Amino acid sequence: MIDRGDVLRGGTRRRRRRRRAPLLMLLALVVALAALLWLMAPKASSPTIERPAAKPPAPTPPKAEHPAIPPPTYAARLAPPSERVNPRLKLGLTAGLLFDVRTGAVLWERKPDRELAIASLTKMMTAIVVVARSKPSDRVLITSAATHFTGSGVGLLPRGKRVPLVPLLYGLLLPSGNDAAIALAQHVAGDQRRFVAMMNAKARELGLRCTHFSSPSGIVDRGNYSCAAELAVLAHLVLKQPLLARVVASRSAVLPFPIKGGKLYLYNNNPLLLMRYPGIDGVKTGFTDASGQCLVASARRGRTWLGVVLLHSADTIDQAQALLNAGFAKMRFRA
Repeated sequence: MIDRGDVLRGGTRRRRRRRRAPLLMLLALVVALAALLWLMAPKASSPTIERPAAKPPAPTPPKAEHPAIPPPTYAARLAPPSERVNPRLKLGLTAGLLFDVRTGAVLWERKPDRELAIASLTKMMTAIVVVARSKPSDRVLITSAATHFTGSGVGLLPRGKRVPLVPLLYGLLLPSGNDAAIALAQHVAGDQRRFVAMMNAKARELGLRCTHFSSPSGIVDRGNYSCAAELAVLAHLVLKQPLLARVVASRSAVLPFPIKGGKLYLYNNNPLLLMRYPGIDGVKTGFTDASGQCLVASARRGRTWLGVVLLHSADTIDQAQALLNAGFAKMRFRA
């Protein structure tokens, strides 16, 4: 038998549940709304600021490229066949050139672009840089470095004194003074390293491709080299410069100098000048164990002016004479 009290109690509970349901739904809605407001609060407090679009970066202008300096045309082209020579040279010669000093036309060549040690032929560039960056009236301080030299030298430079520049140029190019090279380099650039940088900058300016210097004197073979064709270019520059042309054409010189006796006596070691080869007027000799005997020489007869370069030669005197004689014989109708 069902208890009527139980039925009444069950109905009451169902009615209570129905009344609670809307309250629970309302409570859930309130909680959800509160959560939504909480999530939106930061956005409301920090409004988005629209920034203007960044401008695209300006295009970087291309770097200015220094145009490559073309190699010199001087001593780079052969003379007409009617002017070329082919003498028989005795003994050994690694590289060489016979050229017309005025035009640069090549009458004879052997390995003209081969890089070789050049010893004191270096001093042609030393002289070119010195005359371009100093005045003949300059006076040069003789430092301790200049008096503590190795190899050939003037040998009488008075340490601590200032001496005239021109006698040092004679000392550089006649007896091939390494002490004079040091003194002149320090005078022009402050030290030898900076002067060598000037020498190499001049080589680049001239468009030289197989030439590099490591000292103002050429006493250091490592990193000090050139080739016959480019030494002809340097010889031409020396011969075009009036002061240097006068210096390299001198067999000897007696110059006022602040030493005991007041005079400096200098003698050229160019063998063709010493033997009075007809028309000889320059330019420079060189020797180290690495370079062998080297010679750059020039001679003038009438309107014909010829130059010769010999690198690592077994006999500079005979070979220079043979080449110059053959050249003058070919060009005799210009005289």
